[in-house]
Amino acid sequence: MVYVESQLPSSTHDRENAKSIWLASIAEGRKPEELLLIRAALDIAGHAHIEQTRASGEPYLTHAMAVADIVAAMRLDHESIAAAILHDVVEDTDVTLEQITEQCGPSVAHLVDGVTKMSSIGEYSFSADGGKEQIKAESLRKLLLAMAEDVRVVLIKLADRLHNMRTLKFLSEDKQRRIARETMDIYAPLANRLGIWQIKWELEDLSFRYLDPATYKQVAKFLDERRVDRQEYINRVIAILDKELKKAGVKADIKGRPKHIFSIWKKMKSKGLSFHDLYDVRAVRVLVDSVADCYHVLGTVHGLWPHIPKEFDDYIATPKENNYQSIHTAVIGPRGKTLEVQIRTYDMEKHAELGVAAHWRYKEGGKQNKAFEQKIAWLRQLLDWKEEEANAGDFIDRFKSEVFQDRVYVLTPSGEVFDLPQGATPLDFAYYIHTEVGNRCRGAKVNGRIVPLTYELKSGEQVEVLTTKQGGPSRDWLNPHLGYLKTSRARSKARSWFKQQDQQQNLADGKHLLDRELHRLGVHRLSQDKLSEQFHLQSVEEMLVAIGRGDINPSQIAGAVHRLTAPEVKAEPESNKPVRKRKNRVKEGDIQISGVGNLLTNMARCCKPAPGDPIIGFITQGRGVSIHRRDCKNVLNLPDTKRVRLIEVEWGGIGETSTYPVDVEIEAIDRQGLLIDIYSILGNEKINILATNTLSDKKSHSARIDLTLEIADIDQLSRVLSRINQLPNIVEVRRKC
Repeated sequence: MVYVESQLPSSTHDRENAKSIWLASIAEGRKPEELLLIRAALDIAGHAHIEQTRASGEPYLTHAMAVADIVAAMRLDHESIAAAILHDVVEDTDVTLEQITEQCGPSVAHLVDGVTKMSSIGEYSFSADGGKEQIKAESLRKLLLAMAEDVRVVLIKLADRLHNMRTLKFLSEDKQRRIARETMDIYAPLANRLGIWQIKWELEDLSFRYLDPATYKQVAKFLDERRVDRQEYINRVIAILDKELKKAGVKADIKGRPKHIFSIWKKMKSKGLSFHDLYDVRAVRVLVDSVADCYHVLGTVHGLWPHIPKEFDDYIATPKENNYQSIHTAVIGPRGKTLEVQIRTYDMEKHAELGVAAHWRYKEGGKQNKAFEQKIAWLRQLLDWKEEEANAGDFIDRFKSEVFQDRVYVLTPSGEVFDLPQGATPLDFAYYIHTEVGNRCRGAKVNGRIVPLTYELKSGEQVEVLTTKQGGPSRDWLNPHLGYLKTSRARSKARSWFKQQDQQQNLADGKHLLDRELHRLGVHRLSQDKLSEQFHLQSVEEMLVAIGRGDINPSQIAGAVHRLTAPEVKAEPESNKPVRKRKNRVKEGDIQISGVGNLLTNMARCCKPAPGDPIIGFITQGRGVSIHRRDCKNVLNLPDTKRVRLIEVEWGGIGETSTYPVDVEIEAIDRQGLLIDIYSILGNEKINILATNTLSDKKSHSARIDLTLEIADIDQLSRVLSRINQLPNIVEVRRKC
């Protein structure tokens, strides 16, 4: 697919001639009345943008015509081309939608309105910013609404973004990086999800060029260095394959496959390969009339050259999530060089290039097209989320999960295929089947074998959900540390179940969960009023109900506790000398004593205070100031005669890589391998063990394990305690007070 970029001369007469020439270039196959509509749009845009120029210095109308060129190349209808020409006039000029409706009709005005509404997407980024999340979520909703009502809106927006990326060099470096990141995060994945691969590849390559220019130039240089040799090699392969296919009576078009710099770099990075070890740097594409011919070609290719194990994908039998179909195979070709061969029909090629756009005419003619309808159904399903999600952050997470993650394909015992985001668990799968199946799920079999509900599903696996007749979800499922639910959709369904439960029950459950988490973290005397303020709630009761129904999970509680108790990190003066970062344990200099200079301090062994804990100092005789937690039993039981020696202290500025020792107590029913399982969790969390003490009672089969761990923060402590608590035979795990 080749896009022609429009150029406009400066004089009025020459501009009119240029418009006429441009109209003639897109006139083929169009009716006179369709060209009249496009001409009317061109006249409106020409007058509206007459005094506007782009950053390059060119007349603004060149951008409108270039976007229309791209839309025409996608083979969209005349209304889409007219809307592409007018896509910026409402936002950037005095032209109104009413004027467009009057001169170009309601359909064109509707498309222009949709593209205008999508302009707020430009402010979106995936960084968490609570103050802007609602704006971001609303922008995404506008996008989805526009896409679901008329997919041509997003096709025009993609064309607009593509031309902006082609002319990005005229902007400042900051704007280049911001727009390139936005394109890589939002627009390229959308083009991929809609199956418009030609636009997806170009958007990715252009974004990569500005996000990592050094690597981009390096890969481009690799491609250029051997271009002549590679082309000669490809020509030889095409000649050999063409001769063999003609012998077999298969009519085929064979051509070299274009190379995309970002995809080459991504494959190098993911597979840990050098440029010269990649299989698809040398590649050909074979186009045939039928699916049967595809497999005939595959047999011929494998008959000519030995194929490389694990480098074969049949996307015809199992299409990708955007309905992409093709056969990919890698072989050891002539001269012992690796070669990739893609095999597909002409219809598959058209879909791979144009995606949803290739099916637009089917919709125009009123004919049913399954692939097109599937994509529209997907868009409408995304739109329905706004009725389900509790807050803007959940909505954004869910959008990212569905649109930007790779997919896995799993089967039910009856053979029905479900596609889920990568990393999904059997519990996610249960909720995808039906909400009630998810709520009553108690186990799962994968390929006939019982697996944990936290098991990560892989493509091709058969999943059977085991349910009970009654019951609901476990609150542990909503704890992100435990890994039961990976998809926002499933988490939303589980939370909905708890929201429907009795208010008083949620209140009681919330109080129990909060007490359990604070007890496990060893946090006492924490103001629940201040804790509720961390969640922007009006009262403690409202917070407890939110915890009880699953809106606030243990991870969020730990984060709030950390924010309430953590010391402020004071900015260090800049130095010209390089600073080597290293892990530090808490030391004397990390304590500041109110009203006096530096004094000798030491950490009390009785309560082992850690950054984030409320602390107090006790002036000892000859050993400086002993630092205790405020809820330490020794401090609370001090006689009045000694309480006068208590002084106010606070944590000083502690670097983000600091760690501190924490005593953890585990009670369990003894079993073989218990300690190994605990050590495995600690190893995965990269937590250092300073001391271990175990005590087993053979008569009662009980075990008590005391650990001293190096912890970075309370959130990490909460996460590791939650994971240990899920091990078989664990009765209780908590921080020692």
